[in-house]
Amino acid sequence: MGMSDYYKKLRDKIGNELIFMPGVAGIIRNEQGEILFGRKHNESTWGLIAGAIELGETPAQAMVREALEETDLVVEPVRIIGVYGGEDQRFVYANGHQVEYIAIIFECTIKSGQLSPDNEEMKELQFFPAHQLPPIVNKYPDYIFSSQQEERAHFDKYSIEPLSK
Repeated sequence: MGMSDYYKKLRDKIGNELIFMPGVAGIIRNEQGEILFGRKHNESTWGLIAGAIELGETPAQAMVREALEETDLVVEPVRIIGVYGGEDQRFVYANGHQVEYIAIIFECTIKSGQLSPDNEEMKELQFFPAHQLPPIVNKYPDYIFSSQQEERAHFDKYSIEPLSK
């Protein structure tokens, strides 16, 4: 689908400047437990099936929409694996647009559909075993790729020392 009208209007106003963007990404596994990755047209690295949350959309709705647009698969987000942000989630697109994502990572199950590579958004789609992941664009902790995760969502912990009196 490409960029929504909301982000187009925002970019018309601020150009390529860094923007904060809420997004989702999915750990979508096949029956063998391998994880689905996609490679966009004219890019050498891979990425999870992911995208921006649109106005009026819940994160789960965004995940289902992005998976359908990028893969032709209908997925069901079953739980949040982690939430990540900060400088490690910055990305510069080929057109110069800069973003810093707050990324909500979902574990998803495939409900229906047939994987459809070489579509409008993705050139390649491939499942990889967790121990042989391809080079990926975004920096995520290895934890999210493990099939042995805790039930609670993972996040980068941060604490600050109280000010002394």
